[in-house]
Amino acid sequence: MTAPSSPADLVILGGGSGGYAAALRAAELGLSVVLVEKDKLGGTCLHRGCIPTKALLHSGEIADAAREGEQFGVKTTLAGIDMDGVNAYKDGVVSRLYKGLQGLIKSRGITYVEGEGRLVSPTAVAVGDQTYEGRHVLLATGSYARTLPGVEIDGTKVITSDHALRLDRVPASAIVLGGGVIGCEFASAWTSFGVDVTIVEALPHLVPLEDEASSKLLERAFRRRKVGFELGAKVTKVQTTDDGVRVELENGKALEAELLLVAVGRGPVSEGLGYEEAGVTTERGFVLVDEYCRTTVPTISAVGDLIPTLQLAHVGFAEGILVAERLAGLEVRPIDYAGVPRITYSDPEVASVGLTEAQAREKHGEVTTLTYDLAGNGRSQILKTAGAVKLVQAPDGPVVGVHIVGSRVGELIAEAQLIYNWEALPDEVATLIHPHPTQSEAVGEAHLALASKPLHAHS
Repeated sequence: MTAPSSPADLVILGGGSGGYAAALRAAELGLSVVLVEKDKLGGTCLHRGCIPTKALLHSGEIADAAREGEQFGVKTTLAGIDMDGVNAYKDGVVSRLYKGLQGLIKSRGITYVEGEGRLVSPTAVAVGDQTYEGRHVLLATGSYARTLPGVEIDGTKVITSDHALRLDRVPASAIVLGGGVIGCEFASAWTSFGVDVTIVEALPHLVPLEDEASSKLLERAFRRRKVGFELGAKVTKVQTTDDGVRVELENGKALEAELLLVAVGRGPVSEGLGYEEAGVTTERGFVLVDEYCRTTVPTISAVGDLIPTLQLAHVGFAEGILVAERLAGLEVRPIDYAGVPRITYSDPEVASVGLTEAQAREKHGEVTTLTYDLAGNGRSQILKTAGAVKLVQAPDGPVVGVHIVGSRVGELIAEAQLIYNWEALPDEVATLIHPHPTQSEAVGEAHLALASKPLHAHS
């Protein structure tokens, strides 16, 4: 594609969640936009992350429903998992969303450039022989799946989440290195497929960034589902064997399985892209920005997994929109990252917004907590799910943390987001009428109890 003769208002390097959201919003606001992407529009989230993993988890949910039909009075059996069929379903979801996104970019008049881009000045990105000048440049080059020193990824026996999404078979057994969001989601899906899974996590709990009560509920549920896990366990050696892999732990234990999934987080894609040469400050590969996503170079901003904020697609969207609106001259407010909803889509799901109890105590001193067990919720009983809603309240003040564990509770966190971000008092939420029977009632009941007027809860 020929470079525009005059500088664009915005040149974006990277077409993932942060980059394409910035492109769409900037174009909507009348800015001329060039969007450069080396792989596929939509980035990790659409092609190797959020969307395909959730499709995989849904296939697992269907497998569990078939296996467990008898307890609902329905005689079903699970004949097996057809990985070709699972992958066709997953890829079909991705393909439809990809086509829709391509149409959106085209309809907004955005100049889309397919190719590997590199920052060559504070106002220019080069793709091959072409240079695209912009009044402003947005860096949105995303992240890659990390590994640990001494753990070699071979793509067959030792794999990352990228490889895991392309598996054409159901392994008999797997070790998952890392008990964070990605590790727990794959462990959950694979367990549903009949894989013998063991998670190895160096920290004391699964999903260690969540409230400890949520972690313990997930661990209890995983034990019931026969998901193995080793907590507070550091890996000392990984070696491939004729049959798969052998993992040795610092505590003296050794684990063997058909494959090892390395899920120890994601690192920023910034090396060799000309960032530092253009004057952009980085730290451990992350591009450093202020609260408005501005780098140390006035004409360059950065968003998404490339910067040291929450590595979530919806955070990338929000940051991209913030940059586009700022460049268009609109008044923008910094993102409150504690107010961003977080979900682990395992079975059960773990959803949260706001502060954990430990964080709230550090910030506010003495806090009030309230836990409402899903055993008192009709819809949860119908779904046969266990879990709880935990609220954290600042002293005589608003609810500053909402933590939920249970099947499908990710859908409840949008209301919790409003409660946290609008600094709602328990009394104010308690006056809202929640539909019956729904799981959303559990959020209402928890607030009724916190407001000292419990209904389906012991006082």
